Amino acid sequence: MKVFVFDLLAYGESLEHVKIGAELPYPLSKKFFKADVAVRTYAEHLAAWEEMDKLGYDGVGFNEHHSSPYGLMNSPNLMAAAAAQRTKNLKLLIYGNLLPLHEPLRLAEELAMIDCLSNGRLISGFARGIPREYQVHNVPLAESRARFEEAYEIVTRAWTEDVFSYEGKFWSYKNVAIWPRTVQQPHPEIWVPIVGSKESIEFAGKRNIPITPGLGGGGLRDDIIRYYAKCLAAAGHRLTPNHLSLSVHAYVADSKAQAVKEMGPYHLYFNRTLFSHGNFTETALQRQAGYSTPQSTDYVRPENQRAAALLREDFRNTTMADIERMAEGWPWGTPEEVTKRIIAQANAAGADTVQISLNRGAMPHEMFIEQIRRFARDVLPALKAHRVERVPAVEEVAA
Repeated sequence: MKVFVFDLLAYGESLEHVKIGAELPYPLSKKFFKADVAVRTYAEHLAAWEEMDKLGYDGVGFNEHHSSPYGLMNSPNLMAAAAAQRTKNLKLLIYGNLLPLHEPLRLAEELAMIDCLSNGRLISGFARGIPREYQVHNVPLAESRARFEEAYEIVTRAWTEDVFSYEGKFWSYKNVAIWPRTVQQPHPEIWVPIVGSKESIEFAGKRNIPITPGLGGGGLRDDIIRYYAKCLAAAGHRLTPNHLSLSVHAYVADSKAQAVKEMGPYHLYFNRTLFSHGNFTETALQRQAGYSTPQSTDYVRPENQRAAALLREDFRNTTMADIERMAEGWPWGTPEEVTKRIIAQANAAGADTVQISLNRGAMPHEMFIEQIRRFARDVLPALKAHRVERVPAVEEVAA
């Protein structure tokens, strides 16, 4: 298997004390921002990525978020460019640029630069983003899908055509030949993260684009993979283990109890304070805003509709008792348990790539580095030696 570490790069100091009731204020005033904390946070994560490169991880994942301590990668392209100069082998997974929010030709150019700076190590993820980002950039949520699809066409044409012109609803160009060009030909790999919307799955399936299915495990992820397999087949493609990467949060310790004790508070802070700060996650509200369609989850089985609803209460009301209970099924604990559970998830999904989250919230740098090293020593070799050969969903669709 290929093993990436996905890093949200949250603000490196707890802001629990700033909350009013159950929520951080939004917008969050500059009086709560400490420049020295931000400087330290960026430096620590760059050092962490350099360590991953030395220890043999396959890649590191970046992301784009705005106006929140949830993640300080306003520009994942800047972070990838910096990482390109500190690493030699890591794949740089930008997961992803939010296509509807930015001028797509500029993105195509910047990504080509990163591919050159890294000598062809870029994996270009494209995402729609969350409602907060649209509010920040003053882009109508109802235009998200159309903007995404138009921007995707512009970026890929800019990469692959000698000279291209485009006349669209949102952007138009005439006689453009970008310089520099990407190292990888015809272009870098493109991946798309899927939270759950039917239309995003159909988009990826039609274009044979690899996906990361769902925010977590469970039945919803299974439903996404099944529907994706159908969409690929309808377009003349076949789902393989290289089409799927799994998002997994892990913590290596001497025991399950130690893992919960050490990681639990940071996971709790992530759920109760940082996740979806200034945003609304509920599928029903996103439909009202025009971001999602009424049919966006009609492929999901009834028993998984609750997970697809993405109710705020399901994470804001998380308790330590909940974490203790859920951690029984998570890859938290001894190296043997972490290895076994990650491999089991990968086999069940049919995914030959995993994206491991080794930090949560404002975890101290020393803990993050220790996890990177311990995971590399005690878990990574077994994962990299394992090969996922089949995707169960393909067999189910065929049957």
